[in-house]
Amino acid sequence: MPNADVQAWSEVLKYLRTHHADMTRQWFDEIEPLGIESGVFRLRTTSEVHRRYLERQCANVISSALQTVSGRLLSVRFLGPEERGGTQAAPEQVPASNGAVASQPVVAEGLVLNPDFAFDHFVVGQENRLAFAAAKAVSEEPGRRYNPLFVHGQVGVGKSHLLQAICLTLMQREPTPTMHYISCEAFASQYVSAVGAGRMDDFHRRFRQVDVLVIDDIHFLTKRDRSQEEFFHTFNALHMAGRQIVMSSDAPPQDIPDLEARLVSRFQSGLVVSINAPLYETRIEIVKQKARMLGLDVPNDVAEFIASTISSNVRELQGALYKLQMYHSATQQPVSLSLAREALSDALIEIKPEVTIMRIIDAVVDHYGVKLVDLQSKRRQKSIAHPRQVCMYLVRRHTRHSLEEIGGYFGGRDHTTVMHAVRTIETKRSSDSELDRVLEALERRCGTLQS
Repeated sequence: MPNADVQAWSEVLKYLRTHHADMTRQWFDEIEPLGIESGVFRLRTTSEVHRRYLERQCANVISSALQTVSGRLLSVRFLGPEERGGTQAAPEQVPASNGAVASQPVVAEGLVLNPDFAFDHFVVGQENRLAFAAAKAVSEEPGRRYNPLFVHGQVGVGKSHLLQAICLTLMQREPTPTMHYISCEAFASQYVSAVGAGRMDDFHRRFRQVDVLVIDDIHFLTKRDRSQEEFFHTFNALHMAGRQIVMSSDAPPQDIPDLEARLVSRFQSGLVVSINAPLYETRIEIVKQKARMLGLDVPNDVAEFIASTISSNVRELQGALYKLQMYHSATQQPVSLSLAREALSDALIEIKPEVTIMRIIDAVVDHYGVKLVDLQSKRRQKSIAHPRQVCMYLVRRHTRHSLEEIGGYFGGRDHTTVMHAVRTIETKRSSDSELDRVLEALERRCGTLQS
């Protein structure tokens, strides 16, 4: 292969890291350029998952970069590790539901699997440990453990990562099970299309004969187009046959609006697990992990800066890293705290201290003159019970701890006790100006209100 072709690919990688940092991955360095033949730049990938990801997500961008760097009108072809390097006709490809091209029957048409979303790349913390363990168990014994598996949590906390990790792991099994990974909206859309075209038999074969069905955002099921009715029968057919079902949602089954009771019951018949927003320590590790995947050397103080500033979800952490990487590539300056502040200045307008349960407890203990051991005890005197309720209220209002976690911290109380405490303080605050003043002072001290 001419050295010019190798150099062209090297220049393409530099171009992608500067202009498309959000798309570029560290494993792009492992792609082998095979040269240009008949106007086609052939690139060999190290795995079939990588090939499919590049083909369906990156082909247009890489082709455009090739043309920009080389000044020639080129297309790009990605080959798997076992494919020959010639330009012979590729295997027949089947259009996917989103208009992309699928070339393997293992995962039926639907969402694209991202090779970054493997279990090895998932940062485990106390807020997602149970969901991670359940997903791993399902990938090891599909249809036998935790069926169905229902994972819920707010946007950007890692639900789709775990769903894709299950699929990626199952693709390595021998024999490989048939899988369908699809969004709920796509399921409903394909159902409506099948009804309109009179092709329900095809629809049933597609969804009821797979070994594993993985549905993202199941909370989008609606009664309007009878998709709930259809999914009810699809669920029953798969479950009775011992096939694995995995679902994600932004809410637990019982809290999904307009979801039929019979579906709520079935979704709850397996394992329902939640994922909360990542805590500070987890966010630091996520920043470090994502930076390694991008090939970005991020010092500890920079990781801590990003983690302390962005507390909402993983996607925003990743977005901050993409911007930092692009800024680093454009300025050719080493990644430092000052560079991070400059690169993220427009997104990170105000830096607030991390509001933790201990920060709240310290403020409450100091104000009321009690001890932490009193708050965690079974004592019910008003001088102890009231500060305890205030603590529960503030922790629930200003952190992402669940009711169960809060109750467990305060002496092993159950979630109903915490709910009662929160409602009691909320009611009193609305009518007691002195309590409202105290709570506002405590919130300001904890950093949840501006001075």
